[in-house]
Amino acid sequence: MFEIEAERPEHGPAIEALLDLSFGPGRYAKAAQRLREGNKAVPALCYVAFSGEGEKRRMVGALSFWPVVIGGVPGLMLGPLAVDPELRGKGCGIALMEKGLTDAKKLGYRLVILVGDAPYYARVGFGPVPYGRLTMPGPVDPSRLLYRELDIGAFGQAKGAITKPQDAASPHPER
Repeated sequence: MFEIEAERPEHGPAIEALLDLSFGPGRYAKAAQRLREGNKAVPALCYVAFSGEGEKRRMVGALSFWPVVIGGVPGLMLGPLAVDPELRGKGCGIALMEKGLTDAKKLGYRLVILVGDAPYYARVGFGPVPYGRLTMPGPVDPSRLLYRELDIGAFGQAKGAITKPQDAASPHPER
C-alpha cells in the first residue's frame, strides 16, 4: 500500500509541507527540536513514503533519525514522524518505523529514544523511560519520553541528559 524510499534532496519541500500539516508551526518549539538544531539527521535513516500511482502518486509519510547521546550512551532520536492526516491508522507510520529501526540496527546503532504517544510507539517496541532517569533539553511530559533497545542491555548504562553528539554532524555511531 505504501512505497518507502530513501529521502532525497528534492523531497525537502514536500516533507516540510507534510510536517506543517501534521504538527503546525508549534513544532519548532518542542524540546526534541533542541536536539535537531545544529545537528544532522543520519542520511541512511531518512525515509519518505508514497501512496498512489502515476499522477495520483503523492508523499504521505516521512521519518528521520538523529544522532544523540542518551545519558552517556550513543544512540538515535526517532522523529519527526509525519503521516498525512487522511491516512493515519493505515500502517504508514508503523512501516516507516519498522524499516528505520531495522536499518539502524544494521548500521550498528543500539539505542533509540523519542518523545511521543506511548500506546502508539509500543507497537514497534518502545517503552517508557523510568521517571527521572533521562532529561531532555527542555520540558517534556515524562510519560512521553520513550526508548527502545536495538541490542539487549543497551539502555542499562543510560542515565542523565540527552544531548547532541560533540560532533553533531557525525552520521555514524561510536562502535
